[in-house]
Amino acid sequence: MKEIVAVMFGLGLLCNALLFVPQVLAVWRKKTDQGISLITFGGFSVLQVIGIVHGMYQKDISLIVGMAASFLSCGSVTGLTVFYRLRRLRSVD
Repeated sequence: MKEIVAVMFGLGLLCNALLFVPQVLAVWRKKTDQGISLITFGGFSVLQVIGIVHGMYQKDISLIVGMAASFLSCGSVTGLTVFYRLRRLRSVD
């Protein structure tokens, strides 16, 4: 039963990662940071890194893989937001 719950947890984390993909695509297609909260996505990214480190200490592969996938997708939103925000601010100056 413990293994089943671990697999379900890992799949849940992977689904969580997929939830960020539409936002990544929207930012990428629009080429703008408008409407994106850097504090929110940056905070999510930091929490996911903490989750990865915790998974490493606990030797929990489901947690590590799931949080890494979430960090990849959420981190993409964060990175694109920083990129487009800096580009927008530089073009104003």
